[in-house]
Amino acid sequence: MDRGTEREAPPGRGAGDDVVSEHTAAGRIPLAVILIDRDGLVSHWSRGARRLFGTTKEEAIGQTAVDLLPVSGALPDEEETSPLGAFASYDGLGPDLESSLDGQLSYPAAGRARLTVPERDRVDVLWWAYPLVGPGQERLLVLAADADGLRQDLPEADGAFERIAPAFAHHTDFPGADELARRLPEILPSMSVDESARIVAQVLELGYPVLEFSQNERVPVTPDWGVARRAERKARRERAALAVAEGLPVPEEIVDEREDLEYVAVRERLEFLNEVSGRIGTSLDLATTILEVSRAVVPRFTDVAGTYLREQVVAGEGFPDGVPDTTTMWHRVAVEHTDEPGRWDDVIPVGEAMPFPAHTPFFQCMTTGDPVLVPRISEQMGHMIAAQFEKRDIRPLITGRSMLVVPLKARNVVLGFMILLRHPERVEFNDMDRVTGAELAARAGLVLDNARMYTYQESVAETLQDSMLPHIPARMAGCDIATRYLPGTLLGRVGGDWFDSVKLPGARTALVVGDVMGHGLNSAAMMGQLRTAVQTMAAMDLPPAQLLRNLDDLAQRLGDTYLATCLYVVYDPIAGELHLGNAGHIPPVIVRARDGRSELLDLPTGAPIGVGGVPFEAVRVRVDPGDRLVMCTDGLVEVRGEDIGVGLATLSESAAHPAASMDDACDTIIRSLNTRGGRKDDVALLMARLNGIEPDDVAEWRLALDPAEVGRARAVVREQLHEWGLAKLADTATLLADELVTNAVRHSHGRRIELRLVRGDTLLCEVDDDDPTLPTLLSAGPDDEFGRGLHVIGTLAREWGASRTTAGKTVWFELTLPRR
Repeated sequence: MDRGTEREAPPGRGAGDDVVSEHTAAGRIPLAVILIDRDGLVSHWSRGARRLFGTTKEEAIGQTAVDLLPVSGALPDEEETSPLGAFASYDGLGPDLESSLDGQLSYPAAGRARLTVPERDRVDVLWWAYPLVGPGQERLLVLAADADGLRQDLPEADGAFERIAPAFAHHTDFPGADELARRLPEILPSMSVDESARIVAQVLELGYPVLEFSQNERVPVTPDWGVARRAERKARRERAALAVAEGLPVPEEIVDEREDLEYVAVRERLEFLNEVSGRIGTSLDLATTILEVSRAVVPRFTDVAGTYLREQVVAGEGFPDGVPDTTTMWHRVAVEHTDEPGRWDDVIPVGEAMPFPAHTPFFQCMTTGDPVLVPRISEQMGHMIAAQFEKRDIRPLITGRSMLVVPLKARNVVLGFMILLRHPERVEFNDMDRVTGAELAARAGLVLDNARMYTYQESVAETLQDSMLPHIPARMAGCDIATRYLPGTLLGRVGGDWFDSVKLPGARTALVVGDVMGHGLNSAAMMGQLRTAVQTMAAMDLPPAQLLRNLDDLAQRLGDTYLATCLYVVYDPIAGELHLGNAGHIPPVIVRARDGRSELLDLPTGAPIGVGGVPFEAVRVRVDPGDRLVMCTDGLVEVRGEDIGVGLATLSESAAHPAASMDDACDTIIRSLNTRGGRKDDVALLMARLNGIEPDDVAEWRLALDPAEVGRARAVVREQLHEWGLAKLADTATLLADELVTNAVRHSHGRRIELRLVRGDTLLCEVDDDDPTLPTLLSAGPDDEFGRGLHVIGTLAREWGASRTTAGKTVWFELTLPRR
């Protein structure tokens, strides 16, 4: 639709109603919207302006704004009381608007006055003038509203007119919609980009401009000292001029005017700093804090804000040491601006790291720790700065702009700095801005340091927790494993929950879940000790009850505050059996493959580790290939104020839910139990799919203590591998088996030696004997007869090891299966 054409009535309005009628919905007051171009001519005159000032659009467009708008008038002839306080009554819109129209004011202005309108009585008017910054032709936006109509539509607003925030956007007869909508946050500095988008959408839907009333925002362009004080200063100047003309002494109050203006400027800057302080530091997240700092100063204080931080700060490392130098890497972590989207992002992208030479103002700021003010960036300085950016010309972005570089410091150490730039059309930074920027940077530096310290402590906690939790392989002999760990709180990412898996002789696997009572570093330290002890005793192939007994004794020796629960399970994939011992832990869930049903295993509860003097029992449970075992800590199922039986029932139900993979099954359980709310404890979850090992994949032989049995061992191994289709491994496997059997014959004291081959994801070869002495690697010389066997095994095998058993020891090696 062309500009000036009547648009369809919005929903709820009659077709004959005027879009800008005097009686609008509460909170939506028609505005007179006037645009002045850079030649001082009216380029837009809204229907609201026609109604308020009595001049048609055809008569106004192209006319000189100073001649058209009623801006000049008589001196104040009366004072009235209003929600804004005392104000001067002009037959016009006041002297500040005239200064704005003439281009004498580079900052927004506001006022209130009475004016005479043809065919109407004297009208009480509120007006605002906003200088427009940017490449467009429009230089000034003037808004005006009927104050009486405002009071009728919003009677509850009496006493709060100082919080009126005018907001405008595109409507049917508004020119340059996209340009002005984009610059809305510039025109109203207290407005964010999100707010401007919302207002644009609202105005497009309603079809006419609106006034928004906010209880939280105050128009930043209406000084607290109000219109009356500006009129008072004008009167002072006129009295001073009159006194000089008559040869009389200048009144003392005129001499104090400069001090009064300085006081107002300081007050406004303090209010700005107070507002910024309230908008930053809402989060301990470093990235969020950086964005808050950048957005707090754009566009109210500056048009462009680039934030750079030292490499150690970005990496979440310790406090950076020493004074920065020309080798210090600075990471660009944020760029906030009011230019068109992408203009800065393509040239200086966020995330880039670079050093700065000594001759740059940035280096001066980072080394002295003081702000650096450049009133205008000259062509020479622009070229010097642009030389630091390879294959990119940033001179068009910076030349002619005013620049202020402020350090971000904490405890007298420079963490980073901010580069603040203002458009060439905007007033340049001055010494007062330098002081304001320094104070702003000091507050921002403190907030950033708090976020940095939290990030560093969080990184330390995560590193500690990761170092204590094992990285369990997804596949063990005869089973698949998936795990999850969730910290209890955001402020304490370390705790006492753990899980583990240990490879045992006979292709068995030990599965462990434990929970140290308490939280924090003490619990994590105890957890690390107990987990190491469990691994050591599991490698000795202790049965579950005996292992828990030994663990309880250890906890009592460590101290009377060491209490923990533990569930220890040994899975034998060849026998299809679980051997379980429980020390005060919640029972595991087993999901049967044959029918998909789940059940809590009924185990002897036992006392927690560290109580002492309590016996532990172990039970055996038969399992079938495909069954799943779910073990977890009580943080997953226990919620304060709720019976733990509810959580266990939910665990059983969610564990039985079909899933495409083990990871998906774990995620299903976490989602089902972690959405109930109230969880404050750590969570450790371990799920194992018990695949089993088929009897055809296991071969065992008993060998006598006779050197001649070594040759037999080589023969049976080679024959079995040919039968399994693993002839490619025959030479290596027979050589390594020869070494193990030879050592067993030489050192065993009994009558029998057992040789076992297991075909699974790898080829496992084990030799058992009754000698408890574990083999050790020896340094064999060229003339030594013995000591080379284990070196050969370590070189050719994928993995090898030895562990004590109740009857002696087991020595084993694994070979990787050839690809089919």
